[in-house]
This record gives sequence, C-alpha cells and structure tokens, in this order.
Amino acid sequence: MDLLSNLSIGFEAAFTMQNLIYCLIGCLLGTLIGVLPGLGPVATIAMLLPATYALPPIAALIMLAGIYYGSQYGGSTTAILLNIPGETSSVVTAIDGYQMARQGRGGVALFAAGVGSFFAGCVGILILAAFSAPLAEIAYKFGPAEYFSLMVLGLIGAVVLASGSLIKAIGMIILGLLMGTIGTDVNSGLARYTFDIPELSDGIGFVAVAMGLFGFAEIMTNLEKKGSEETFLNKVTTLIPSWIDIKRMSSSILRGTMVGSILGILPGGGAALASFGSYSIEKKISKYSHEFGKGAIEGVAGPEAANNAASQTSFIPLLTLGIPPNAVMALMLGAMTIHNIQPGPQVMVSDPSLFWGLIVSMWIGNIILILLNLPLIGIWVKLLKVPYRFMYPAILVFCCIGVYTVNNAIFDVYLTAGFGIIGYIFYKLGCEPAPLLLGFVLGPMMEEYFRRAMLFSRGDFTTFLTRPISLGLLIAAALLLVIVALPAVKKSREEVFVEE
Repeated sequence: MDLLSNLSIGFEAAFTMQNLIYCLIGCLLGTLIGVLPGLGPVATIAMLLPATYALPPIAALIMLAGIYYGSQYGGSTTAILLNIPGETSSVVTAIDGYQMARQGRGGVALFAAGVGSFFAGCVGILILAAFSAPLAEIAYKFGPAEYFSLMVLGLIGAVVLASGSLIKAIGMIILGLLMGTIGTDVNSGLARYTFDIPELSDGIGFVAVAMGLFGFAEIMTNLEKKGSEETFLNKVTTLIPSWIDIKRMSSSILRGTMVGSILGILPGGGAALASFGSYSIEKKISKYSHEFGKGAIEGVAGPEAANNAASQTSFIPLLTLGIPPNAVMALMLGAMTIHNIQPGPQVMVSDPSLFWGLIVSMWIGNIILILLNLPLIGIWVKLLKVPYRFMYPAILVFCCIGVYTVNNAIFDVYLTAGFGIIGYIFYKLGCEPAPLLLGFVLGPMMEEYFRRAMLFSRGDFTTFLTRPISLGLLIAAALLLVIVALPAVKKSREEVFVEE
C-alpha cells in the first residue's frame, strides 16, 4: 500500500501542465541529440545545466531525465537507417539494424527497437519504484565510514567497467579527485592549489568541467569525422513484424531488460555497457547466432531493451544513496546541487513529490517517446543532411552563453575552452573522461566523509575495517580490482574500446 500511495503522490506531481510540457521538451531534445551523432546525453545535459537555474527543481530534473532516456530511443533510428550511431549505446544496434535496413526490413528493426525500449523502460521504472524505498531504509544505517567505502567502491566500479586501459582509467579517477580539492578548504579556510588565482578560490565550476570535457571536446572530435552512409528511409515500407520475428525478439527483449536493469544499478555501469553486454549474451545463446552481423533481429531488440532499462535503473543509487553510478548521473547530481537538493534517503521524506514525481514522469516520458519516435523518423533523418560544420558554431555559441550565465564570469568561458582542449587530448590518447568526472564529483564528498569518520573514531584508521558494512564494501572493491587485472578481462576491455 505504501508503494501505491507514493505513486499517487508522484502522479499528482507529474500530471501538472508545466511538468508535462517539460517532460515533452526533454523527450524531444533527447531524441534529437540521440539522432545527431556525437551530441550524446552527457554533452547535452552539461550544456543545459545553466538553463535549469530558472526552472523549478522538479521541472528541471524531469526535463534532464527525459533527455537521458530519450537519447536511447533516438540513437537507434539513425543507427538502423544510416549506420550512424547517434549515441554510444546504439553502436551495437547499428551492426544488425543497418543490415536489416539493407534487406528492406528497416521498419521491422525500428519496431523491434521501439517496442524493446518501451517495455524495458517500463520495467526499469517499476524496479526503480519498488526498490527505492527499501534501499533508502538501508541507507539510514550508513555512517561516514560506510559512505566513504561506498564511494571507493563506486570509483573502483567506474574503473572496472570502463573500456580501454586500466592504468588510464585509474589515472583519470585520480586526476578527477585532485581537481576536486582545488579551492578553499572548508575546515581550515586555506586556499588549496589555486595558484593565487582569485577565481579558483571557490573551486573549479562543475558546469565548466562537464561542458568542456564533453561538449567542446565532442565538437572537436566530430569535426574530424568525414564520410556519409547510404540512407534506407525509402525502404521503410512496413513496421509490422512477422510472427517468427515476434517470437525471436520477445525472449531477447526479456533478457536485455534483465541485463540492463542489473548493469544500470552497478557503479560505473550505464546504457553503453548494458547494450554491449546484452549483444554478447544474445550472440552466445541464440539459435540464430550465425545471422548476427547479417541482420539478426535479436541483435537489435536485446541491446535496445538493455540500454533503456539501464538508463532507468541508474537513477536508483543516485536517488537513494546520493552516489552517481555513471557520468550522466553525475550531471544529474550537479543539477540537484544547483537547486539545493541533497540526493539520498532524506529526499524521499523531505520532498516526496519531487522524488516520486520524477519516477512517474519517466513512465509518462516512455509513452511520449513510443508515440512520437516512429512518426518523426523522416524529420530526424532529414536533420542529418545538414552539414555538421554549419551546426557546430551555433552549438558553441549556446555553450559559451550558458557557461557565462552561471556566474556572469568570462573566466568560466576560458576555463571551459581549456577543458575542451584537454578533453580532445584525452580522446587522442584513448582516455575516457567519464571516470574523471565521477572522481571530480565524488572527491569533495569522499574527503568530507573521510574527515567525519576520522573525527568520530578519534583518528583511528581501522574504523573502516571494524565496521561490517564498510569492510564488506572495501572487500568488494578489492575483488573488482583483482578481477579486472586478469589477462582475459584486460583483453576484453581493450576489444570493447576498439569497437566503440
């Protein structure tokens, strides 16, 4: 009954004209940036963070959440029809989806992607609603030591689940932690690592880091990419699959939903990891494994279900524990901080309409997306005919305006440009910026909880080992590091990085 009463609070909050409009805006923007190659949800949410200052908290979060899960829908459209993954999680969808389009079955592939996304999204929302309250109760048992150990596990998880070099991922985490220490120390009042620059006394702005590393850097890397693919929009004659297609994709959707729901919750996980994991599982267990890479419908339905389920369940650790499991959730944490909202179990009690309204809005958003996604395919594909060199100046201008309006400081614009160049260098060196962003966000929080734990234990470092929950979390983190160091796992990480 508690769940039903909470959901009724959510429906009351979500079904207001203002919140419905922002849910629609978020879904449309999400689909758009999913369609456009390079402009993923991280870059877009980073660009729009300054705009949320003028919005009510719940409307801002509903819109940003709509951008995230809406991008998972939009990315599949161009991946199937043009072999251009609009979003990282749609890279796998392009493998078989584009081959189906070449065979004149693009409409069936789009149907499988849309239905799989909608079903998985709804299941993910139910899991989010069902498990949020119990996890929040557990969170009340956490002290400073437990929160510190949980954040250590989250950062190790980000390293483990990232693709590419393990050493580079660890280096990015450490760099993010160091960046988080820049500014005035809260306890002593002394400036740290500011190099006598007054603008750094309050630390590096979160918006500048996120927009530089993801927005500006994405634009620079996209300008390097050339070439065009054949469009199969005219071959979309029917969206109705055959009975055999329905049977084949149904089990894939169920498995993809399960895989995505689990990987979305894990620290460092996310939609991209879920789609890759689902594709690997389908390829191994399917009776039609010989068709993979040649137009297997399971290769479309499974990954699309997985990335949408993951995009919903990744909100669970953010909303219940205040820990962002991936880069997008780190940005959502930044948005909540902007509106003076402290994510964690207390949100459920202090502002239940915001908490449950956000959850219900995701269900509304999934309905909006399934109703709009297929009819607007023609419009999305036509957008891709606009040369990117004409689009990026406008994107850069909006980015600069957004960064400037946060503090009305030109220094922030320079800082963002600097991080854009750094992000581009990271791209060239094969370093993922997402672990850095997680380290930057969690660093100040880790330092605060570490100091509290030391204060309560009177300087005894063994407090992290004598408390059972803290010890369990640290053991889990150590086991993850041991697993990722195994040769087979290292080879698999590098292969995924090459595919991406």
